[in-house]
Amino acid sequence: MLRQHLQAAIALAAILFGNPGAAPAQERPDQALVRTLASAPLQVSTAHAWNGRDWLDRFYAPRGYAPAWNRQQAEAALALLEQAPAEGLDPGDYQADELRRLLDDAQASQARRDVAFTAAMLHYLADLRLGRVRSEYHTAGTDPRLAHFDPVELLRGALGKASLADAVAAAEPQVPLYGRVKQALARYRELAREPQPRLPSPRKTVAVGDVYAAVDELHDRLVLLGDLAGDEPGPQDGLYDATLAEGVRRFQGRHGLPETGELGAATVAALNVPLAQRVRELELTLERLRWIPDLPAGPMVAVNLPAYRLWAFDRANPAAQPLEMRVIVGQAVKTPTPLFIGQMRYLEFNPYWNVPRSITLKEVIPKLERNHGYLATNDMELVGQGGVTTTVSAETIAELRSGKLRVRQRPGPRNSLGAIKFAMPNPQDIYLHSTPNREFFLKSRRDLSHGCIRVEQPAELARFVLRNDPRWDIDQIQAALQPGPTRRVDLPATVPVVLFYATALAGRDGKALFARDIYRRDPQLEQALKEHSDAAASK
Repeated sequence: MLRQHLQAAIALAAILFGNPGAAPAQERPDQALVRTLASAPLQVSTAHAWNGRDWLDRFYAPRGYAPAWNRQQAEAALALLEQAPAEGLDPGDYQADELRRLLDDAQASQARRDVAFTAAMLHYLADLRLGRVRSEYHTAGTDPRLAHFDPVELLRGALGKASLADAVAAAEPQVPLYGRVKQALARYRELAREPQPRLPSPRKTVAVGDVYAAVDELHDRLVLLGDLAGDEPGPQDGLYDATLAEGVRRFQGRHGLPETGELGAATVAALNVPLAQRVRELELTLERLRWIPDLPAGPMVAVNLPAYRLWAFDRANPAAQPLEMRVIVGQAVKTPTPLFIGQMRYLEFNPYWNVPRSITLKEVIPKLERNHGYLATNDMELVGQGGVTTTVSAETIAELRSGKLRVRQRPGPRNSLGAIKFAMPNPQDIYLHSTPNREFFLKSRRDLSHGCIRVEQPAELARFVLRNDPRWDIDQIQAALQPGPTRRVDLPATVPVVLFYATALAGRDGKALFARDIYRRDPQLEQALKEHSDAAASK
């Protein structure tokens, strides 16, 4: 048994490794063993979000490889690791059970125990801040956040003057949303312990005054989820009443459903989603929030793609109410909007729409071949080295296909970008813009674009990004949105735009918000996390 404990300690200590230096002549046996363990090799998977090859050695070298932990600190570390589920993390990834056995094994050497605890806490702090798997924001190379976040220094300080709990708090992503999602996760863990009888799906939509066989169960479910107050009177005579309808409307609003207050098949299906699944969705969101790069204080725009929602706010003033609006994003099947961090640099009032080549080849050319009047009908023109033309012929279609000509749409009421474009130059040619098709914002499912993001309140968003420019008030913006010549306005300072993906969030009121997994990203993340845990378990 002792041999197994020692082997487990060695395996755990090899979670991270560094480059050993030459041992001093008068080194104690425990220091020599710490030095050896701190240099143990580890093959870190390239799928992991970080690579701490030298962290153990950097931690121990300044202290001459002397052990760093006492019993009280080790107990505190174990308590924190056992609370990892509160962060959406798995204590098993940090071998918490092995650490407990190692701590209680009187025959285990101090050096092995010490390095094991250091390795586990460095691993935990790094996962907490950087995530367990690589995101689309950091696809290759060293994560730039490591220039400002060093788990080694954080742990060293915690064992010196600060506390381990303070180190964990400092390692958490520093975005307000993270704390709100953590609180929602804790609440849904409690809710998931309650029985959840399945509600029957109605044969037809249930409206106020209709009979629904499970009105009592529906009432209890809405109270459990917080969409009805606990002191609301229960339904009478099996009738779906106005109180229930209001609770259903709140539930629908939190789950991305049309807020009709009527009970249909889609609403009942959402009510029947196991709360354990909602717990997992919140856990996945915490992982995704760990991917978001560190951003400076100041204005920023964030778009959650599956929620079809945009927020604009100032990180220097977190108490201020953010600007919030509905958006339309890329089609799930054909043109999903990618995740990335953009920098909004300028606006264009009355912009031309330069039709992307992919749309030209797949959509415009086939329409031109069927109808040579397509350009005129849609206020479009062809642009090339010879200038601008509206002539459609076999020759111009061939030049379009070869790339010698391109299509653009003139400013005006038919322009697909509407009256304003919010430019953030990027290789994917993704940007935010208004739209003449305002009726689309009323749809509950709004993955309808070719990849760019259409915003519901373009004037308000323009006012937000131009609010520090005294030349632009809301009246001037409204005037610029009227038909007229194209006008470019450079922003006084770039504004970060974060395109992220989360099927579970928490509002400013703390209530959990859920969205459909339109791009089927949740199973992809589940698989990546499973591979991560399997790799950790095999070490």
